[in-house]
Amino acid sequence: MTDTLLLVGRAHVSAVAQRHAARLRERGVADAVAVATYDEDPAELAPAVEGTPYVVPLAAAPGRDTMQSIPGALPAARHCAPVGTNPAVTRALADRAREALSPGADASVALVAFGDASGTDARQTAEAHAERLRSATAYGEVRTAYLLQNPAAECVRYNLTGERGVAVPFFVAACEETDRALPAKLDLDRGGLAYADPLGDHKAVTDAIEAEFERARAAGSSTAAVSPVATDGRGP
Repeated sequence: MTDTLLLVGRAHVSAVAQRHAARLRERGVADAVAVATYDEDPAELAPAVEGTPYVVPLAAAPGRDTMQSIPGALPAARHCAPVGTNPAVTRALADRAREALSPGADASVALVAFGDASGTDARQTAEAHAERLRSATAYGEVRTAYLLQNPAAECVRYNLTGERGVAVPFFVAACEETDRALPAKLDLDRGGLAYADPLGDHKAVTDAIEAEFERARAAGSSTAAVSPVATDGRGP
């Protein structure tokens, strides 16, 4: 039986997905590693893979796509938790913050996520990373903000208390939200607030993909993507 690891995401993650896939092939984590993307609807997915693939969604948090649409489009696959739920991603977020603003007691971090107005999974995932950032970094403050939930991204400037601040977009790859929506809501043109890169091809994200794949393979069945998400941002 062929173990195939399939990275699935929206079209804007394609280049990043290919870099992670290449790294995973070098590590020899599976018999085959493939990438499949879609523009708007996961029903577009038609990956040419052998055997029963293990699907890792390249998404920051659980949502309709990862919990319903992707499993519906690929019913024979084994579905893993979205990569953004894995604790290894906290290391990538910490590095992105440090690249934009050096840590210190006078420095604040705003972890800015897409959010989900109809559920709590996105908030739970972001809050879990924020809590780990508070414990693992020397920043004086770490807060969360969202495009679709409160606390709203446009309030970041007023909610941070440090003398210095950085907004870290909790997104897998650059997209309309990271390039236009967030800079506008954060009013970056005013200055005084650093802005970090999204997760991108950080090696910790590759580690997270591998960890979710190994967890699903060990379980031998579908996992967190179609199950309730625990308060640490991971499935049971």
